[in-house]
Amino acid sequence: MSVYLGTHGKIELQRQFNGGALISTINTGDVNATKKRFSFDFDHGQLLTGDQIEIKSTDGSALDFIASYTKSAVKKFIYVDELDGIRLYNSFAHAVNGGTANAIALAVPGNDIPIEVTVENSVPRLVAQVNSFEVNTERETVDTTALSDEFRSRVNTLISGSGRVSAFWEYTNDTSNELAHYMLELALRTRVGSNFAGRFYIKTAGHNPGGVVARANDEVWYQINGIITAAAVQFAPDNTVQITADFVTTGPIQIRMQIEVPPALLQEGGDDLLLDQDNTAKLLLETDQ
Repeated sequence: MSVYLGTHGKIELQRQFNGGALISTINTGDVNATKKRFSFDFDHGQLLTGDQIEIKSTDGSALDFIASYTKSAVKKFIYVDELDGIRLYNSFAHAVNGGTANAIALAVPGNDIPIEVTVENSVPRLVAQVNSFEVNTERETVDTTALSDEFRSRVNTLISGSGRVSAFWEYTNDTSNELAHYMLELALRTRVGSNFAGRFYIKTAGHNPGGVVARANDEVWYQINGIITAAAVQFAPDNTVQITADFVTTGPIQIRMQIEVPPALLQEGGDDLLLDQDNTAKLLLETDQ
């Protein structure tokens, strides 16, 4: 039997909206072409640095506040500054870094542009600095006992899930991973929701305590859609700053496995299963014929 250590788990999150959209207007005075910065009316905290958003004009007009752009919709990563000004970028890494060097060039629009904004992230990213997580599942039951029964009977009904993530707090200097600070920001979104899609890995590639070569790159994880319901910061002068985030699931809870299938049928210890008539011949699996 193998013993797996929790030091080799990981979490991947994919940013999501709750299906809603932000409706507003980009006015000619909202665009600063020199600083490659624009703004529109939205509540603070609804759009976060690193979000990939789609901006679409609701009347079909071109988004000409982007220099030399003639289409009515665009999908870019964003950096949101302290005054809720927005810069557009072609990559997550550039958006997290901010600045004007890699920002998309803007132009003052000829007219006001009515817009609809949604988050369209499709790439899950590793959450940095996680030190523990838990995923709980619970199945509800309904009591179907009749008056004449001697024993209580129940039938199963709906399945629900919940969990908690604990991580060391970090808020900057990582251009490829989601930082723990993101979950604090996510909990404060009001108009567009604190939804996410997540993969919680309990067996990762490269962690192989059993020593079976064929099992080295197997992966096992929980796959869920969830909502952050609570987030807390643990702050003390004699300890590390940590955050905890509680969540509930909003759909199916699946245990997924990516199993590396060996090309030949192996013995329990990982050795080849050889044929009696030829001790160099392996017994192959049908899928590899």
